[in-house]
Amino acid sequence: MNEEHVTTLLLKDGVILLGAALVLVIAFRRLGLGAVLGYLVAGALIGPQGLGLVGDAESKLGIAELGIVLLLFIVGMDLHPSRLIRLRRDIFGLGFSQVVLCGVALAAFLWVTTGFTPAAAIALGLPLALSSTAQVLPMLRSAGRLNTPFGEKSFSILLFQDLSIVPLITIIAALSRAPADPSAPPGWLMAVYTVAAIVGLVLAGRFIINPLFRLIGGLGERELFVAAGLFTVIMAAAVMEALHLSTALGAFVAGMMLADSPYRHELEADIEPFRTILLGLFFLAVGMMLDLNAVATRPLFVLSLAAAVVAIKAGVIFVLARLFGLTTRRSIALGLLLSQGGEFGFVLFAQAAEAQLIAPEAASLFGAVVTISMASTPFLMKLSRRFTEERPVVRDDLEGPSERPEGTAIVVGYGRFGQTVAQMLMARGCDVTLIDNAPSTIERSSSFGMMVYYGDGRRLDLLRQAGGEKARTIIFCIDDRQLDKDGLRSVMTTFPQAAILVRAYDRQSLIRLDGLDIAATVREMFESAVLMGRKALDAMGVTAEEIDRIEHEYRERDAIRLELQSKSGDLHTAKEMMFRPGNPLEGMGGK
Repeated sequence: MNEEHVTTLLLKDGVILLGAALVLVIAFRRLGLGAVLGYLVAGALIGPQGLGLVGDAESKLGIAELGIVLLLFIVGMDLHPSRLIRLRRDIFGLGFSQVVLCGVALAAFLWVTTGFTPAAAIALGLPLALSSTAQVLPMLRSAGRLNTPFGEKSFSILLFQDLSIVPLITIIAALSRAPADPSAPPGWLMAVYTVAAIVGLVLAGRFIINPLFRLIGGLGERELFVAAGLFTVIMAAAVMEALHLSTALGAFVAGMMLADSPYRHELEADIEPFRTILLGLFFLAVGMMLDLNAVATRPLFVLSLAAAVVAIKAGVIFVLARLFGLTTRRSIALGLLLSQGGEFGFVLFAQAAEAQLIAPEAASLFGAVVTISMASTPFLMKLSRRFTEERPVVRDDLEGPSERPEGTAIVVGYGRFGQTVAQMLMARGCDVTLIDNAPSTIERSSSFGMMVYYGDGRRLDLLRQAGGEKARTIIFCIDDRQLDKDGLRSVMTTFPQAAILVRAYDRQSLIRLDGLDIAATVREMFESAVLMGRKALDAMGVTAEEIDRIEHEYRERDAIRLELQSKSGDLHTAKEMMFRPGNPLEGMGGK
């Protein structure tokens, strides 16, 4: 196959994949069924078992698994190591219990109902205990529930499931009927590799990755930032892949090491588009791999088995969630949310087939079971929301508006102007996120205990990563000559709930921003200049009453002039209202 033919084939596949995804995802989103189901149906429709428009699903799945890797990297950046330590009971208690109990329950069900041997039932039941990280985590993130107690329980289970990939592969290898692979490392050595790799990634993050981002931040090249972010993720995944470990786990550890980095928001904004596209491709590839012949041959068996997997997992997780402190309603919701099969099931089924524990046909059949259970997730997610939405409670002892908690503020620019604004907000106890694009400012601020995140605060994607959708106010304390009217209008449209405040450079800057519904604009030197004028008058012996009158008159005239200048676009408009030599305020004499 020559190079020109390969290029043509790639372009053709790309057009078909993206076109099908666009049509089906838009349709399913409009029906309220979610994007994931749209991707799965699109993949099944155009795949080799459907219309046969695109083939080679396995290679596309291998590339698309980078989407899961990027997802775990971004999630890792949301988790400070101290928070991970706090979640250790949920991760190693709830997560371990879920994998073991769901695996045993599903293996027992398969052994009793299908006639599989005990070894085959274990090789199928344990992979079915895993849930779909690629589905659940984006849903929790988009719904803003990842950092809630419910979201933390969900994440803890998913994280332990990823940690359990190595032990599950070891169990399947121990049950194998195939001749032993002399090149494969034993289970105890893989455990040593896991610990060594995690320690190595932690040290690399501290002594290599963070200094690298500091250097790139100083250069101010966004393209280098994108390249460095992708390099970090792929490097961590490649190290784990070389050691036969979970690539997603490596990316998660790398992300966690950058959780308290000032470059976190910039990295999230740069990597998010790649993560979104690759995850979409992943679900397309999963849909393409759906064995429609297996479903068509034994439809009742496949559908009933998928329903049984969902029911058994939901029941076991419900009981565990109650034991670990969740309410009944949230326990039901957690069970429904994590009841589907997961993407790593395909890998483990293939391992079981290579170990001669199950036939290749059985691996294909159970791959279809996992895919159908994943397709049920959007419906179960909608159902779970009914249980996580708390019923309204009538209360007459709530605090009044004056006692409400302060909302989030985002301060863009932490120079001499932004520092004063931010400290005044912090004095009131407001939750403030600081953004600046000068590494020297970030490093200097950290010595005062201030976390300033690196990035261009004019970018919508970065503001979104910094919590713009929940912010009550976004304050641009940068030189407003760096802002443009269309950019500010986009910020106001994207984050309509936030009051926008702007530091203006001078009168011309205020005129340029005229027409925008900005909550407040402040000329950066205006107030300090007025204060200096008052002090100068005081030094010249002018009375306090006269000083107040002069300030009041000056402010009124300035406001009128500014309004007229904005309408005319001419700075000379109403120049006769200016105080000039020989034209003092009425009733005032020289000093």
